[in-house]
Amino acid sequence: MSQDDPAPKPEPAPPPQGRLAAWAALPANVRGVVFVMAGGFLLIVMASIVKQLGSTLPAVQILFVRSLAGLIVILPLIWRLGFVILKSERMGLHLARGTVGFLGNVCFFFALINMAIGDTVTIQFSRPLIMVLLAALFLGEAVGGRRAVATAIGFVGVLIITRPFGEGFNPWVLAAVGGALFGSLVVVAVKLLSRTESTPVIMFYYALYTTLFSLIPALFVWQAPTPMEWGLLFLTGALSIVGQGMFTHGVGLGETSFVMPFDYLRIVYSFLLGFLLFAEVPGVWSLTGAMVIVGASIYLLHLERRKKAA
Repeated sequence: MSQDDPAPKPEPAPPPQGRLAAWAALPANVRGVVFVMAGGFLLIVMASIVKQLGSTLPAVQILFVRSLAGLIVILPLIWRLGFVILKSERMGLHLARGTVGFLGNVCFFFALINMAIGDTVTIQFSRPLIMVLLAALFLGEAVGGRRAVATAIGFVGVLIITRPFGEGFNPWVLAAVGGALFGSLVVVAVKLLSRTESTPVIMFYYALYTTLFSLIPALFVWQAPTPMEWGLLFLTGALSIVGQGMFTHGVGLGETSFVMPFDYLRIVYSFLLGFLLFAEVPGVWSLTGAMVIVGASIYLLHLERRKKAA
């Protein structure tokens, strides 16, 4: 090539290939489901640690340290991205999400410490029935009749497991139900925030507000943790922020009424860890209810595939 020849133009960057390309080609709902499932597993591991810590430490103290640890974990990411990303015109919604998230966590922690982990997690799955109504009212999503019926069947599975009208009613069930209600409001807030806010910003403000809200009650009941308990407390924070981040991203990727039923797998995770860590053996009713719930989730996936094909 002579000096008079024009310089060759740089070739365009090749498109992503391999696993990355295959992942990007998946529908948003499918990718959302993957994130929700993985995040749910991490959150159940965190819940197992909370249950263990709850035998020696107060629930609000656990919540405070977990929230503080989560805030510490997310700060380096915010530093790298630049604190300017924290500027938001939706601070009121961040505050609302932090408030209902704090209340939901308090209810969930108290129930978790005083009930079987499988039962506690299962009761949280009265949320999908609530979410069908909330998604239609606040998110403007069209929820068809078959989806509504499938979600209602999933709720029947929850009732089969918990048997709320049976003997030996545990009053801590009410705390678990309260956690489910606040959890439904959290999902709505996350879905609304994800329309304009990035996942790190949503995670940061959630960790910040739950840390602030749990600080004062934690001071009144504070007990000195052992070195092992300190390690477990901060581990709950790391698992919580990563699991919640994956869950938040998954909800933002897909339609709420579609991806949320796959959060039912937390029930399976909780049964397995409850058996392995706490010798909690689920009965026939629990297993039957779990099958109904998983079956409803699979049917919802089938409906979504038929909708795409049509």
